[in-house]
Amino acid sequence: MKLVISVKKIKGRCPVYRVGDKMVIDGPGFDLKNTDKICIHALPSILHYAVALREGADPRKLGLSFNKDKAYVQCPDPGKPYTDGGTVVFEIKRNE
Repeated sequence: MKLVISVKKIKGRCPVYRVGDKMVIDGPGFDLKNTDKICIHALPSILHYAVALREGADPRKLGLSFNKDKAYVQCPDPGKPYTDGGTVVFEIKRNE
């Protein structure tokens, strides 16, 4: 099963992503052909849940959504006034 992680919203300034960018995880690795960019700062938030979601965990039970088909996580960069960056909200969907 694949996971498609797309950028839904950016609060502040992100030097890596734009809204609509995506990453695709296929099994244990990234599908680099269909991935726009990978940010090392965002990975911990995403990978923390990736295996569970890939294996069919309900995002609602994980506290990641009100919807059973989508999960939401965000980059840990808090943005202004703490950093010059900003946080990115990612939507994670299973794609069989």
